[in-house]
Amino acid sequence: MNFSIINEKSNTVEGFALIRRAEKKTTVKGSSFLDMILADKDGQINAKIWDYNEKVQGVFEINTIVKVRGSISVYNGDDQLKIEKIRNVIDSDNINVEDYVPSAEYDGTAMLGELIPIIESFDDDDLKNLTLGLLNENRESLLYFPAAFKLHHAIRGGLLMHTLSIVRLAQGVCKIYPFVDSDLLICGATLHDIGKIVEFKVSNFGIADGYTTDGTLVGHIVRGAMAVRNMGEKLSIPEEKIMLVEHMILSHHGEPEFGAAVRPMFLEAEILSELDLMDARIYEMWEAVSSTEKFDFSARQWALDNRRLYNHGRKNLSDYADLNIQ
Repeated sequence: MNFSIINEKSNTVEGFALIRRAEKKTTVKGSSFLDMILADKDGQINAKIWDYNEKVQGVFEINTIVKVRGSISVYNGDDQLKIEKIRNVIDSDNINVEDYVPSAEYDGTAMLGELIPIIESFDDDDLKNLTLGLLNENRESLLYFPAAFKLHHAIRGGLLMHTLSIVRLAQGVCKIYPFVDSDLLICGATLHDIGKIVEFKVSNFGIADGYTTDGTLVGHIVRGAMAVRNMGEKLSIPEEKIMLVEHMILSHHGEPEFGAAVRPMFLEAEILSELDLMDARIYEMWEAVSSTEKFDFSARQWALDNRRLYNHGRKNLSDYADLNIQ
């Protein structure tokens, strides 16, 4: 945790942190306390507010940033912060959200700045207008939304990071296989997860803390296809083109057991499905191995067939977090 030391003798520190957990509990003597996990990009710490009174100290929600002052001691081998003062952040604090929230190494504006010119270069005006229409309609959310509640790209800006990665991969595929319809493939790559904007409960800091009712009952795949149809009809896009993009979204998880409504039934849909899986797995493997010591194995990764992954040490993977957007 990146706290400033106020008093070395008493281990008093002060700083800002993200609340990852906040649970009101009761001691064996019957007094209330608030049990918290505070975090920033460098780590996390257990924290306590003893003799907690909501009317005095206030109410604090998870996935919000607070300023705290307190003393650090060791309990059961781990650091613990006894909070003496706490408040929610205010505008004059001028905090940088990315310092406290796991984030892409570049902001959403930069990612959209690379993505939109790619779409504007389409030869097919219908697919261009459809894609730009949905990007513009969801612009504010796209700037910070994660791509997942857990697992791959579950970070601030993760949705655009994942989308842009797949678009770049799609561009490479189209150079190798010139018979692939690049406009159709990149349109599908850009819009394949657009439905996630209504699937997750996401704070303004870009952290998902669960699924919306809509996300649970309908899901991002169906919502994405519906968004394509609504925008397509609004823009008078030909039915055949709407249907092709709908199919790419409905099939991009590949198999019904993984959530696909149908299996991919044309080339660009199959490529999108494979690139989506590849980007997700690369990110998950990088995340697991980059936090593993050289020449050691990670913990088992249940999303990767419960495999333990080996860090061979030939690259320092923690140095490769960004996509080098120019």
